[in-house]
Amino acid sequence: MALAGDELGNTLFPGKPAVRCSPGGWKSARLIIFVEMAEQFAFYGISSNLITYLTGPLGESTAAAAVKINTWSGTVSFLPLLWGFVADSFLGRFRTIIIASLLYILGLGLLSFSAMVPSPPQDSNQLQVTLFFVSLYLIALGEGGYTPCLKVFGADQFVGNDLEKSKAKSSFFNWLVFGSCVSILSTRLVSNYIQENLSWSLGFGIPGASMLLALVLFLLGTKTYRFTTERGGNKNPFARIIHVYMEAIKNRRQPDLDLANPNETLLLLAHQGSKQFRFLDRAAISCDLAEIEKAKAVLKLVPIWMSCLVYAVVCSQPYTFFTKQGSIMNRSVSPGFLVPAATLQCVTSIIMVAFIPIYDRLLVPIARSLTQNHLGITMLQRIGTGIFLSILAMVVAALVETKRLQTAQDDVKMSVWWLAPQYAIYGISYVFTLIGLHEFSYDQVPSELRSIGMALNASIYGVGHFLSSFMISVIDKVTRQSCQTSWFDNDLNKAHLDYFYWLLAFVSSICFASYLWFAKSYVYNRPTTF
Repeated sequence: MALAGDELGNTLFPGKPAVRCSPGGWKSARLIIFVEMAEQFAFYGISSNLITYLTGPLGESTAAAAVKINTWSGTVSFLPLLWGFVADSFLGRFRTIIIASLLYILGLGLLSFSAMVPSPPQDSNQLQVTLFFVSLYLIALGEGGYTPCLKVFGADQFVGNDLEKSKAKSSFFNWLVFGSCVSILSTRLVSNYIQENLSWSLGFGIPGASMLLALVLFLLGTKTYRFTTERGGNKNPFARIIHVYMEAIKNRRQPDLDLANPNETLLLLAHQGSKQFRFLDRAAISCDLAEIEKAKAVLKLVPIWMSCLVYAVVCSQPYTFFTKQGSIMNRSVSPGFLVPAATLQCVTSIIMVAFIPIYDRLLVPIARSLTQNHLGITMLQRIGTGIFLSILAMVVAALVETKRLQTAQDDVKMSVWWLAPQYAIYGISYVFTLIGLHEFSYDQVPSELRSIGMALNASIYGVGHFLSSFMISVIDKVTRQSCQTSWFDNDLNKAHLDYFYWLLAFVSSICFASYLWFAKSYVYNRPTTF
């Protein structure tokens, strides 16, 4: 049952009834977009330049720093699974956002403090390193609860499954990412410059102030939000889905049951989906048909999830090796002024800021007229387009790095702007795949599990970051032993990042083929998404 009202009565004061109904809609959604902008300014203000801080003030090697960043990034992307379960089963999205925000702010404050700790004259700076990583994982804990719940909470401001609401939700995700890109661009220009040229402590402190602003803005909109509460029984929704899987396993020796009854009013999902994963029908002995359909809806996301993992590995590179490449290239734009290496990530943000309005206001209406699909192209087509472009970005990155290595042999530094094409293609790829996955994760899961659905989306990047760490560690060890020089040698002029990029392009092509196979056979849960 969907209720429009103030969740404060249900979340902050359990057992009390919800108070006055509120409008929600674009009035609330716009405020949430501004909240997201403030949070993204904070997150990317510290994450986009970690490779420079670790290899600079903290004295890490390039490979070790990349592994630690990918491990942290993977943790950031995995924690939403835990928070999504907590939000959907116990706390609710509103209260989860507040608690996660407080942890987030605490972590950012401690991070700024850690940068102020003076390094001893000896090589050991253990206190500073310990404080740094404690604060970094506090930030990960806060980000893990904040990200999935805020996105779902924003989309929940558009209640209903009619075409107009579906269009509004799709547009919301477009403009949410647009706002994020504006903030990311701003923080890369401001925070990264301050960190490298003025003070790391101040450069980490400004993102902390931005996160505090995000919490204040979010609380200011409390009386205008629409809170959607989904209930389907006394058990929490996650437990009900798990119960279906357990009952299907317990009854695995039972014959298949024909439960695909189009007249069954309890079924919440489309009839076409009922014929998939028929083994779950065995749970009908003790489970409701509606719960079985929800369990099927969650299970059929798994092949799509798995085929997107290598795309997430590609997404790890702009914040590690792309940035490290830029640090040894010619970054001079005028005498005495060097462009911070991480600032080149702004190319991605600029491309996204320019492309999202074009996509939302021009390309989608044109596509609607051609395909008769209210979204322009389907969500899976959008995701697939982005994956293909990410492969192209890796090919371009490999070619540019090969050229850079050739010029380095002649003691010539290539201009850092040679990296712009790979950042630009990656930015367009991100518009397609990131937003497509947001929509897909929100639309294709049972409504009471949407926080977990968005967390599953984030976990794609989490697994991708861990896979990237694993690949780097293995390749670094193997190439160091067999070739004497690692592909990720600290001296990038002796390294071979180009080989690594070609490897990613090859593996991504294989995964893209598997994605096309799974996407072709996927049956959407709701007819409006065809």
